[in-house]
Amino acid sequence: MDSIIIQGGKPLQGSITASGAKNAALPLLAAAILADEPVIFHRMPHLRDISTMLTLLANQGADVSIDDKEQIRVDTTGSTRAEAPYELVKTMRASALVLGPLLARFGTAMVSLPGGCAIGARPIDMHLKGLEAMGAEIHVEQGNVYADAKNGLKGAPVVFSNVTVTGTENLMMAAVLARGDTTLENAAREPEVVGLAESLRQMGASIEGDGTDCIRIQGVDRLSGGTLTVVSDRIETGTYLAAGLITGGDVTVTDTDAGMLEAYLERLSEAGAHIETGNDWIRCRANGRLRGISIETSPHPGFPTDLQAQFMAIMCVAEGKSVISETIFENRFMHVQELQRMGANIQLDGHTAIVQGVEHLSGAPVMATDLRASASLVLAGLAAEGKTSVSRVYHIDRGYERIEEKLKRLGANIERITPSEHMVYGGQVVNF
Repeated sequence: MDSIIIQGGKPLQGSITASGAKNAALPLLAAAILADEPVIFHRMPHLRDISTMLTLLANQGADVSIDDKEQIRVDTTGSTRAEAPYELVKTMRASALVLGPLLARFGTAMVSLPGGCAIGARPIDMHLKGLEAMGAEIHVEQGNVYADAKNGLKGAPVVFSNVTVTGTENLMMAAVLARGDTTLENAAREPEVVGLAESLRQMGASIEGDGTDCIRIQGVDRLSGGTLTVVSDRIETGTYLAAGLITGGDVTVTDTDAGMLEAYLERLSEAGAHIETGNDWIRCRANGRLRGISIETSPHPGFPTDLQAQFMAIMCVAEGKSVISETIFENRFMHVQELQRMGANIQLDGHTAIVQGVEHLSGAPVMATDLRASASLVLAGLAAEGKTSVSRVYHIDRGYERIEEKLKRLGANIERITPSEHMVYGGQVVNF
């Protein structure tokens, strides 16, 4: 099993380029199901979830290929299977994103729920209620969602009981080919939602209000193909900026957008970081030891839940106390126990973590439990005295493109211990 070995204590310095965002790329790939022409994607990140989605599209009958410039071409005009079986989606929680496009395209869909995703209070329930409002008949059996809209979807008003990013994206994609108008109220405002809306408009969709909590979609008869570019990964950007800060270094991330990270950058500045921004870059450097501050996660434009674990790692070595409240996801503090193994002083009280900063962390063997938790452990290892071994790093590969290579370019002493592996795109083995 893969592991990452880090010899910590070295300040990181330099500049790296942000990758395309996984959370933007996955719905864009799902949107290709709606097009009656090929779609070409630029800046697609090289990640396990992306490989899984491309394999899923190929399994449905799409022609998927990659050229020598690493542009990915998806042609779904030959797709015939409106399904996403468990064998292909069990490792990818975003698999529900194909439900709306498949239903809009074929009038029927079968999508298996990934492991650990339960109907009820989970966001998938809001996807299904929205599709039912648009005329779909849905039932869930043995972990599979079966949906039918033989006469096509029709526009409808949908009000989300809670803000859901994937729910907003899924219903927006379903609505672009529905008859009539759809409104999505209490919609997610995340940059990835805006990026999807912009791409759908480029393909011929009629969408207004993205970036606000009310999105309006007027159904059209068809979507064309096109060339789409994935927006920069704001979570990756925030993670590498954190890597510079936690090591007392000076890191610049280019090809990114500071406007997508305002709440995060404000909190870093409040903690004592020196931040400079330009049109497509962010520089973040430490002015001595940072000070502890408190945060509460919330939907965009608030503090991102996907940067909570990384921020906690920084607070572990900051001066004073910080209080970190998680309001988006349950079980988002699984990294706490592993950080404690490295000497962090953290106390949990429900969905709140009280962190008392220590002068230094100590290297230790730790185990990744999820994507963002694994990133926080790598950050802690970069700052710790001695050697840290992070196991189960397949979690981090779901959201970070070649993380050890990028950190090496900033001066980190980091190595991956793994057998050679390949990513598979559309049945072709490709070395990146």
